[in-house]
Amino acid sequence: MKKVYYDAGNRIRYLREKQHYTREQLAEMADISPKFLYEIESGQKGFSADTLVRLSETLDTNADYILFGEYRGKVDGDVMRLYSYFDGRQLESIAEILEIVYKITRM
Repeated sequence: MKKVYYDAGNRIRYLREKQHYTREQLAEMADISPKFLYEIESGQKGFSADTLVRLSETLDTNADYILFGEYRGKVDGDVMRLYSYFDGRQLESIAEILEIVYKITRM
């Protein structure tokens, strides 16, 4: 199977475990079988755009991250300027804060 599916599967598994979902829980939420999710996570099978969207939404991320390991959309210049002020450890803390803010705004 292509490397993109293998890498995407690893990212899906990472996000699933980070959010403390079992494979069965995530599969049910994304409306796929646990066996198919296992095959995706292990890079054995590819997946459709529809499945990618459901997994992205369920894992609270976007398709860019799952497919490429980064957010590849356009980013405002001010955000990039501010981003450059921080080192790796600080960026991890900022990412955690932004995740909290995002979750609050979705309530």
